[in-house]
Amino acid sequence: MYKSTTRSFPVYDSLRQAIIEQALKPGTKLPEDSIGETFSVSRTTVRNALVRLDAEGLVDLQPNRGASVSVPTIEEAHDIFEMRQCLEREVMDRLCRMDKKPIVKALKAHLVEEKKYLDVDTTRSIRLAGEFHILLAELTGSRILANYVNEIVSRCSLILARFAQAHSAQCGLDEHTEIIAAIEAGDADRAIMQMHRHLHSVQDRALLDPDERGKEDVSAILARYIVPNA
Repeated sequence: MYKSTTRSFPVYDSLRQAIIEQALKPGTKLPEDSIGETFSVSRTTVRNALVRLDAEGLVDLQPNRGASVSVPTIEEAHDIFEMRQCLEREVMDRLCRMDKKPIVKALKAHLVEEKKYLDVDTTRSIRLAGEFHILLAELTGSRILANYVNEIVSRCSLILARFAQAHSAQCGLDEHTEIIAAIEAGDADRAIMQMHRHLHSVQDRALLDPDERGKEDVSAILARYIVPNA
């Protein structure tokens, strides 16, 4: 999802994925020189990627201070989850007024992937859980709505990386299953209620318990995200 094509975008894609999968934690410094060496690109190319991520709220880019993964405050966390409730309520309402068969087929196929990596690959499981919500928005056919949901889901990944307590991914998987069932039944009220409960459950797993961040080896982490011949 959301792959790009120009020269600076493989760097953007990799950084964004590493942040969403919580491999790069909030507060982690993102030095342009080491990232450039990792991807064999110029610092200008790296900066272009960082500027775009800064615009999306995933990176904090400060003049003369460099870039780091954004560190959301607890106030921002509550605001973002409130906005997410509004967006995903609209997604549920639209999907329940559409032809259910192709929607449910796509969602169930995604659920198979979520189950496949449950308790097997934590980073991929985190990403797939977020992509479930992005897929829901994409299936409405509204590019604008999908873009907004994409951005806010990504920012929620940062919130969870900073504040979330440990929990079983099975919880989210069961909740996704209930959401699909409500959509399949064409019951908008039920679908909205299930989504509301699901997002509250995700929010309830978050705790104000930040630990010391920023000491990760960025080059080593990003090396895992390099696509051959990109």
